[in-house]
Amino acid sequence: MFQPHTLWAPGLFTGQRVLITGGLGGIGRELVAQCQALGMRVVVTDLPASIAKHGLSGVTCFAMDGKSAASVQNAVTQAAQALGGLDACVNLVGYMSADQSLVKTEVEVWDDVMRGNLDSAFYISKAVLPHLHESPQASLVHVSSGLGAWARPMVGAYGPAKAGLLLLMKELALENAPKVRVNAVAPGAVDTAFLRGGTGRSDEQGQPRVDPATYGRVVPLGRIAQPLDVVQPILFLLSPASAYMTGQTLHINGGTYMP
Repeated sequence: MFQPHTLWAPGLFTGQRVLITGGLGGIGRELVAQCQALGMRVVVTDLPASIAKHGLSGVTCFAMDGKSAASVQNAVTQAAQALGGLDACVNLVGYMSADQSLVKTEVEVWDDVMRGNLDSAFYISKAVLPHLHESPQASLVHVSSGLGAWARPMVGAYGPAKAGLLLLMKELALENAPKVRVNAVAPGAVDTAFLRGGTGRSDEQGQPRVDPATYGRVVPLGRIAQPLDVVQPILFLLSPASAYMTGQTLHINGGTYMP
């Protein structure tokens, strides 16, 4: 039987109703497993292809296309009805295009990446916040990227999209305080299918964007991140331990970027 990490006190999360959007990627599956083991009630939304390949036993999943406002609204409504309300939402929706300079990025690719990362975050926030306002202690966590704060070459529209997400998060934090806390995590590279084309958008067997071993040698902490390295800070932002935090970004990168 899966056991939660021993960091968390028994009963701390029991009964918390959590929606995880884009929850069937490598980080998402680890987050779902931890949430369930900690006694949370979880609903996941993701692309139909992801649900078909990675649907989790005992977890309710609803199909959702993050680039469609109508699809997001429908999925969030279904999730809230299934759980009888929402106490928290973690947004993991996002993906990268092929490595390319901005000047060579086609307008269609720019639009697609913006819709899949920034627009989707807006749609999800707009749909979920009315439900969160009904909870006595609600939390919304967006998963951005270190590339949204630390400019690097050849990442195309992804860096600007994730930078926009961080500002979106801060505006939402101000507008929804004190009722709902809104924060973000910004990981560096994580050893998941995201590096190999993405869950639901590829066969997940492609050549990784970075070699995990090579990448790990330039990280001060000596390795590439694993999903649990990102999941634990997310759980912190969902917990009472972060009750006095909103509008903040936790950078999770082993020391490669220090804002």
